[in-house]
Amino acid sequence: MMESKSQHMIDFIGDIHGYADQLTQLLEKMGYSSKFGIYSHPKRKVIFVGDYIDRGPKIRETLMIVRNMVENGEAIALMGNHEYNALCFHYEEREGGHLRKHLIKNILQHIATLEQFQNRQEEYEDYLEWFKTLPLYYESDSFRAVHACWDKDNIAYLRKVLKNDRLNEHTLHESVKMGAELYRTLDETLKGKEVSMPKGVLFLDKDDNQRSELRIKWWNDPIKTSYREISILPNENLPEEPVNTSRLHSLNYYSDKEKPVFFGHYWLQGLPQLFRENICCLDYSVAKDGYLAAYRFDGEKKLSNDKFVFVKTVSSFGKVL
Repeated sequence: MMESKSQHMIDFIGDIHGYADQLTQLLEKMGYSSKFGIYSHPKRKVIFVGDYIDRGPKIRETLMIVRNMVENGEAIALMGNHEYNALCFHYEEREGGHLRKHLIKNILQHIATLEQFQNRQEEYEDYLEWFKTLPLYYESDSFRAVHACWDKDNIAYLRKVLKNDRLNEHTLHESVKMGAELYRTLDETLKGKEVSMPKGVLFLDKDDNQRSELRIKWWNDPIKTSYREISILPNENLPEEPVNTSRLHSLNYYSDKEKPVFFGHYWLQGLPQLFRENICCLDYSVAKDGYLAAYRFDGEKKLSNDKFVFVKTVSSFGKVL
């Protein structure tokens, strides 16, 4: 897909969540133009890191832009946890019910998408089929990209069990089986790694829910860090004691010697900036009055904050879930 334009001139774009106006603003800011509804650039291509649906006011429009670019060779779109959740919400279990239970919490998370596809069932199911064509990760000789977490063992396992790095109906059913290797691997790849907090220690997440599991910086050595340091989101209330590594599935971490990796997912706040010269998160909370962010990659081995491009949004569309 990248043959006709340089494999090193890539614009990585973070979680869009139905904010199509911000997406068009960002593309145009980076020199992309639309012809017959397809955005393109004379020299560059896009890699979207997932989460196109849910939360925002223009989900159908977002999907049209992204899919048109992909199907015309102007972009690669990875699967995010929201696309995966939508598939599981739709597909029925063999014994009845759905792969993702229709609990109130799950319905509310998906409600904006369902409402915007009301009376458009055929169109929606066509997009669900398209979701199954989205790869879970992408790697070139100069970078890696994934929705939430690049763990070498997880990626190696997915390469072994998935056809063309994509899910199908069979692997979807396997992926929801608690305790299965595919369940854990997909969970970490699409939602990130977590560590259990010390007994009795709880904290509030972005939705004010009490949590005992902490999303961690999977690029930090867990043996050499504290709970406060390893948390992706800053939280001064977290303990400074060393992480209990027995609560982790593995001690793998993404070292500073690896090629640059691009991802989204984590609802970061403030202006876009790197965690490290090879660690680039692109989710800056577009659906919560934040930014839709991109990184303009030109093959450099050390990333730079100067290469972020972003547009601001002020959301008045419902509650962020």
